[in-house]
Amino acid sequence: MRNAFCNVLIEMARQDERVWLLTGDLGFSVLEPFAKEFPSRFVNAGVAEQNMTGVATGLSLSGKIVFTYSIANFPTIRCLEQIRNDVCYHKANVKIVAVGGGLCYGTAGFSHHATEDLAIMRALPGMVVAAPSDALEAAQITRLAITTPGPFYMVLGKNNEPTVHANPPMLNLGEPLCLNKNLGEIALVSTGTLVSEVLRAAEMLKSSGIEARVLSMPFIKPIDCEKFLQFLDGCRLVLVVEEHTAFGGLGSAIAEILAEASLDIKFVRIHLPEFINFIGSQKELRKMLGLDAHSIANRAMTLLTKN
Repeated sequence: MRNAFCNVLIEMARQDERVWLLTGDLGFSVLEPFAKEFPSRFVNAGVAEQNMTGVATGLSLSGKIVFTYSIANFPTIRCLEQIRNDVCYHKANVKIVAVGGGLCYGTAGFSHHATEDLAIMRALPGMVVAAPSDALEAAQITRLAITTPGPFYMVLGKNNEPTVHANPPMLNLGEPLCLNKNLGEIALVSTGTLVSEVLRAAEMLKSSGIEARVLSMPFIKPIDCEKFLQFLDGCRLVLVVEEHTAFGGLGSAIAEILAEASLDIKFVRIHLPEFINFIGSQKELRKMLGLDAHSIANRAMTLLTKN
């Protein structure tokens, strides 16, 4: 997913000399090709994300399209004031790329978890918030980030996540994707790299005679509400699965859409607890916290039985 981002960035930088890349002393073994080909448009700001964001804003106000790149929550939470006051207030053409969303850096502990970022970035004025599910979506969203004016946030995985698309998807800003043609009464909705687990859960449900449609949400802000609601036609249960806390993320965004549409659909969320005091790989933590395919499928079956 990181390589897909960098490859597209290089491709676009060859076509547009306004494209710059700033890193917070991260991306070794990933960003070198960009730095080698465009040394005058690459800056390692060091472990100084607030400065990096300020420099990015200044460059953007001089006509550049600037990507900032760092690990998990550091290019967001550490420099939130700079993002709000510098980037958003000036509607600057700054594209923030966070590597290691959710529990990707689970072995590094709480300081490296990115489990509130979608809520925080979604609350900022003018900010587009994207979470691609695989490398193909990451490539498409990188192109959209370059061609979409203003602030843009994209969170990437880093653990060689499986590809969920057979072919590159056609993505428009804010549009959800239906990843299968099932017309069952349950919709499994997710975003980011967790989509692959949800797809596996849908296959498990299918083997038990339960059809579930899988909706991938590459964008958490904006969301094409009309298209999302069309995908729910005939559903009686919406199960949102997110590697994020319960507050302000995908589940909150979907709850708002359903409430405003006044739909008579049962709505349930699977999400992370507020505090995670465990150390382990992303795979281990997902299983422990009920976000693996087996847990998702079991929860869905239980809910359908109760319904």
